[in-house]
Amino acid sequence: MRDFRAAATIPLRQRLWNPEARLAYLLLAPAVILLLGFMIYPVVYVFLISLFRTNKLAQLKEFAGLKNFVYQFTDKEFWQITARSLYWTAIAVAVKAVLGMIVALLLNVKYAGRKVARMLFIVPWASAVPISSILWRWVYHPEYGLLNATLKATGLWANPPTWLGMPLPAFTACIWVDIWIGIPFMALVFLAGMQAISEDLYESASLDGVNGLQKFFYITLPGIRHLVLIATLLSCLWTFNDFNTIYILTRGGPAGATDILITKLYKNAFEFLKFSPAAVMAVVTFFILTGLAIAYARIYFRQEQGQ
Repeated sequence: MRDFRAAATIPLRQRLWNPEARLAYLLLAPAVILLLGFMIYPVVYVFLISLFRTNKLAQLKEFAGLKNFVYQFTDKEFWQITARSLYWTAIAVAVKAVLGMIVALLLNVKYAGRKVARMLFIVPWASAVPISSILWRWVYHPEYGLLNATLKATGLWANPPTWLGMPLPAFTACIWVDIWIGIPFMALVFLAGMQAISEDLYESASLDGVNGLQKFFYITLPGIRHLVLIATLLSCLWTFNDFNTIYILTRGGPAGATDILITKLYKNAFEFLKFSPAAVMAVVTFFILTGLAIAYARIYFRQEQGQ
């Protein structure tokens, strides 16, 4: 305690600029330079591009202010893509959370081969997203794909659609692939939380005549609610920016029916060389995800204070 009080009496400048502090700054300098060069500078430059008109080389030519934003906000297609991005995220994350919870409950039950089941279940999430998307693209193939062949062979659907060639089936197919890839992550997070709950709580509940459904709502769910919030927040961020799945499966087609903000942003920037509209979409995406993170943080800390 005395050492702490003595250190507090030392002038701030001397504490921040002494031999030990200078050595720490020197050791941190490479990491800080890399952080500024590869993360902070690109973000700042994107915000700058959104306020300027650019040429095909992304060079700033003329200050436009908010005109780039006004142009995008008055474009009907922009709002359609934004709404589709939100819809894509909401549906995919909700289904992943529900199915992930069901799978976690199943994997939490004691039975022979449970460890093998857990190991096999993480394969979709452990595999690279491009590889999984390419495999599903073959599954959806209208002539040689496993899905249509199975539907025809079993008589469930005599004339199945061209899944990736029609707007609604293509969007549904993309959502399912994202769900299939993301369920293991949700399930493993929920399972880790379930295993941290004391068995004594369940035994006491059983002695009181509580059934399985009541145990889930009054013991399991409250016990993992923080993990549910964190997992769904991460899933929302990843799903909203899931470029690989859509671009590999459909490239945003047919006729832009599966485009979301991140794929349209990529097309504007690297296919059409329209960097200012792409930067505006990047800024909009940044604020949407920031608002989502803030909302989740408020809910999380409100629950913490409620305890």
